[in-house]
Amino acid sequence: MATHLPDDFKCPISLEIMSDPVILSSGHTFDRSSIQRWLDSGHRSCPITKLPLPEHPRLIPNHALRSLISSFTIQKSQPDANPYRNPNPSKKHQTQFLISALVSPSSTLESSLNSLSQLTRLTKLDPCIRRQITESGAVSTILNCVDSTESEIQEKALALLLNLSLDDDNKVGLVAEGVIGRVINAIRVGSPSSRAIGCTMLTSLAVVEVNKATIGAYPNGIKTLIWVLYNGKGREVREAATALYAICSFVDNRKRAVECGAVPILIKIGGMGLERAVEVLSLLVKCKEGREEIRKVNGCLEVLVKVIRNGSERGVQCALFTLNCLCSFAEEMRVEAKKDGVLEICVGFLDDENEKIRRNAANLVQNLSCRG
Repeated sequence: MATHLPDDFKCPISLEIMSDPVILSSGHTFDRSSIQRWLDSGHRSCPITKLPLPEHPRLIPNHALRSLISSFTIQKSQPDANPYRNPNPSKKHQTQFLISALVSPSSTLESSLNSLSQLTRLTKLDPCIRRQITESGAVSTILNCVDSTESEIQEKALALLLNLSLDDDNKVGLVAEGVIGRVINAIRVGSPSSRAIGCTMLTSLAVVEVNKATIGAYPNGIKTLIWVLYNGKGREVREAATALYAICSFVDNRKRAVECGAVPILIKIGGMGLERAVEVLSLLVKCKEGREEIRKVNGCLEVLVKVIRNGSERGVQCALFTLNCLCSFAEEMRVEAKKDGVLEICVGFLDDENEKIRRNAANLVQNLSCRG
């Protein structure tokens, strides 16, 4: 099957189709298992650019690409499904017709909805069509549709913008056109579907480092994501937590998130089983304000220990790291952690196959053993 799929769907390391694509801080995407093996073997440079990576590199899920791969796989039997060839004239003319119908001052609600739906379908797998739309100047009209009080129009417009943001060149261009403010407003006032797509859109934009800073500094940007954590359900909450994780990989945004009240709700939903919340805490704990706030929240230790005992590999890594930072910061956390049997749990991790788990467990064992 791999021979029939675009090379961009293949991991640069394994050369296999990615099942769990993640984004490295260098901006390149790899399959999680392949890049994790690379990192676990001690490498601290990007396999492609050779640029140095942080000591604890963050792997951000590339949900947009994962969705593309899934959709493409379903359609792989169709000979015209290859998205990386130039669009045939009929498809190009169809796209231009839909763009013209969308931007027309006389466009009706039904016509706009049809145009948005068709363009969303066409752009999902075709970068040439995405480029045709952005070069046509239609983005401003799509942004206006995001402001629509008609939920279907708003949802389709957000879905189309999300597809356009798949191309790195568009991520900065869309921000320059004012997409952040429109998306944040849609998250606030839109339907649950609009909120989820809007949060995914922010995650996509945050792949570019400068956009992380822009989103974080935007009035009510981080606060809106935290509002979704408090008020949303299911997919909305998951996507909001993922967006917050992506944005808080930028150092200045961690303090902002803490000041906006992220910590209590992250601990609450982390205790309800959303490990992504614990991953966000593992970023916030790196700043003094984050450590101070986390230790104040009742039940924080209970949540972290629960994830350490029963979580996924990624969850265990983050919970161990977070708890170690807290124990280094506050004596009472060390005492309570030892009472809860954390030392014994960590000793059991010292032979774990996952290098990060071994390292984080060893650090916590040392921390708990050498203190009173």
